[in-house]
Amino acid sequence: MTPAELSSTVLHAVRRAVDAGELDVTVPARAVVAPPGPGGCGDYATNIALQLARPAGQPPYRVAEVLRSYLVGVDGVADVVLTGPGFLNISLGGAAPAALVEEILSAGTRYGHADAPDAPDNSVVGLHCPHDLRAVVVADAVARVLRCQGALVRVTAEGFDREWTAALGVRVDGVGPAPASPPVTVRPVPAPADPLPLGRDAARWALLHPAAHDRPRIGDEHLAQREGNPLFRVRYAHARSRALTRNAADLGFAAEPGPVPDAPQELLAALGDHPRVLAAAAAHRAPDRIARHLVAVADAALPFLPAVLPRGGEKPSAAHRARLALAEAAGTVLAGGLTLLGIDAPDHL
Repeated sequence: MTPAELSSTVLHAVRRAVDAGELDVTVPARAVVAPPGPGGCGDYATNIALQLARPAGQPPYRVAEVLRSYLVGVDGVADVVLTGPGFLNISLGGAAPAALVEEILSAGTRYGHADAPDAPDNSVVGLHCPHDLRAVVVADAVARVLRCQGALVRVTAEGFDREWTAALGVRVDGVGPAPASPPVTVRPVPAPADPLPLGRDAARWALLHPAAHDRPRIGDEHLAQREGNPLFRVRYAHARSRALTRNAADLGFAAEPGPVPDAPQELLAALGDHPRVLAAAAAHRAPDRIARHLVAVADAALPFLPAVLPRGGEKPSAAHRARLALAEAAGTVLAGGLTLLGIDAPDHL
């Protein structure tokens, strides 16, 4: 069960409770499901009971109890635990990874992208930034993320140096004062030093990984090929996933989504959360959310990758094919996220 399917399942539970007369509410258009927060458990959590409590005229915990009875036993749902004032914490069954992995591999690096414009009138989102390299890089990344969510975007800057395009791959649609139609101003804390000597990928990461209100660190640590460098971990996890595909082909088998009993729940949750992260990054004009999310995906994937291929005299089995598919899904999410940040995702490191 994918996050989108789980959201539909939660809404179906609300509809069944309304039809049975246990809740007197209007069924909402969507139910938000996300990895559990502090104090939560399971694979996903939803605050739908808190959302419906007031219109239902019942305490949130009571609404959660009603909805739990309609969720427990649904195909793909292993358990539902109530925490806090009424959060529903949902554990998925063993087949959940297969559906999620299949969805990711089917969509490829466009997993989490929106197919249609958010605005029905095709209105253009305007982004404007000062003559500052970090501002231009952040605006460029925000534009990429907004476009992946279906928006039309126009980026303008008060000043622009042509070398920025050659060095960092950024571009703007207009140079000069802010347009008459009020745009969104992109004005992050400037970099304390020139990042261009780092090269395109490391420089963009150094400018995009910190939140806009944080001062970026510009130094050789972004070039270090070691575990302490988050960019290295992200790109290494991607390269390792691609190497596993090549090695599996040498052994005569390929990926095939299926149950993965030993799949890290942190990895599944991070992969399933990718569409929400992209949508939130677009809504808040915050590409740093994607950068931090990619680090979480890589950190969850790296301990799992050594167990993907057969060991010793083992012959490839369905479990190996399913693990390989999960590894490929992780690599796909990492590649897609890096691309949105304007950073290469090499197959070899």
